[in-house]
Amino acid sequence: MVFFTMQRANHIDALSGQLFDMVVIGGGATGAGTALDAASRGYKVLLLEKNDFGAATSSKSTKLIHGGVRYLEQAFKKLSVGQYRMVKKALHERTTLLRLAPHITQPLQLITPCRTWLEACYYYVGLKLYDFISGKSHIGKSRWMSQQQALQALPALAAQKMVAAVAYYDGQLDDSRYNLALIQTAQQYGAICINHISVTALQKNETGKITGLHCSDTLTGNSYTLATKVVINATGPFADHIRLMANKQLTPRIRVSKGVHMVLPRTVWPGQSAMLIPKTADGRIIFAIPYKQHLLIGTTDEEDNLTEKAFGPSTKDVQYLLQYLNDYLQHPVTENEVLAGFGGQRPLVQQAGSNSTKDLIRDHEIEIDAPSGLISVLGGKWTTYRLMAKDAVDAAGNMLGTPRACITATLSLVGSQQYNSTTVINQVDFLPDFIVQHLLKTYGDQSIVIIQLARQQPALAALILPGLPYTYAELQYVVSKEMAFTIEDVISRRWGVDLLNWEMAIELAKPVGKWMGEYMQWTTQQEARYTTEYMQQIQLLIQQSRL
Repeated sequence: MVFFTMQRANHIDALSGQLFDMVVIGGGATGAGTALDAASRGYKVLLLEKNDFGAATSSKSTKLIHGGVRYLEQAFKKLSVGQYRMVKKALHERTTLLRLAPHITQPLQLITPCRTWLEACYYYVGLKLYDFISGKSHIGKSRWMSQQQALQALPALAAQKMVAAVAYYDGQLDDSRYNLALIQTAQQYGAICINHISVTALQKNETGKITGLHCSDTLTGNSYTLATKVVINATGPFADHIRLMANKQLTPRIRVSKGVHMVLPRTVWPGQSAMLIPKTADGRIIFAIPYKQHLLIGTTDEEDNLTEKAFGPSTKDVQYLLQYLNDYLQHPVTENEVLAGFGGQRPLVQQAGSNSTKDLIRDHEIEIDAPSGLISVLGGKWTTYRLMAKDAVDAAGNMLGTPRACITATLSLVGSQQYNSTTVINQVDFLPDFIVQHLLKTYGDQSIVIIQLARQQPALAALILPGLPYTYAELQYVVSKEMAFTIEDVISRRWGVDLLNWEMAIELAKPVGKWMGEYMQWTTQQEARYTTEYMQQIQLLIQQSRL
């Protein structure tokens, strides 16, 4: 078994004097997938991420691997071939994503409650079509459910709110961990991937073609000048910034849609199935999804101004989501029960005649700027990251004159390459089962490294906080082997706590900050400042949701 280590210092040292075939800007799903695709084809690849891997949009999704039932409905209502093709591609990719990382993905049953028999027939036909389009890649067949069957699956629902229901299947993923697995696997194939590196300028030759870039290490302040044959812009909502850096004459193409989610305690939602609320006054749909012992509700869809600041639901957003959720529940949920929330910005490609972001197609586009040679990946969604990466690397390979075939459809990701939960569990007799299960569902086959750390150093087997599965062995692992350099890197992206429970994230901040301070040799002042800044960031999210 290969145990994987990400050493940032070693990767920075490896930058000196290299000429890269491709530099990928952006460490979200698209950039990570692109780096893996290019490296697995044998290209010399560098990925640079300004913040942490998956820090923005890619860790703020609805945690679904799906074709998009709303997009299918729009395809037929508006006779949109583009929407139909996007759904078909996504449905076929759905099974691929599940197969590549089984430790952090799973099929999920979603139930659509129907208020009238006509509505039930409409959604039954639509979801059967969803099955048909997926072809052999379906992960579970949709089916009609009586009122009683629906209540057995979703006991929280009020019987009088539906006459029947329709169930269908999509996939679920831990998006930030999947993102990191892509980064790790890209490194396994030789890519250099570095977080907390900001690209400050693009270098060009006398003809205006990009030949390199200037960047700055946001952790140390060090600057670097790097040489490359091709630059791929995979920065999602921030794509226009890099496009205009390459060519000031370009017209902005990205429209940003804000989607926010709120999180409730799992106690309000007995059962393992999710619910699709198919209709809202403004034409959106809302999901209620069990996720990591919590209930995730979302999402909104509103045009927004681009921002790098973290944001969550406002009071208005919370009220909007609760209004539609409570309309189906026996016992309404109150605003005081909201544990946390998070928001992300979707990159939507501007199209002529589109006035609303919810009407824009979520498909992607590969743009090649002829004067500079910049390749930009525009738009797209999590489920189709691999196709986006394939198209970008195809374009780059053609530009280099060395096209090579994509092989990522069959590349298991780090964590799943020798994933066998039974074997690992049988090897552990000194950790509680809830810790072992947490490790398996987070790190897959790499969890053995954490278990060995805890075995060799019993002090590291201690829980950071009672009742939570996080041990100091796991903390040491993510800091030493997963490039987690800030308190937020750990609590938000490696563990996902502040997306699910703000108060718990604040409680974790001090012990995590104290341990990181000792391990990373922060001064007392640095430890206090970093801890306080992180806690204030979470407090601000709490205040914004309760104004």
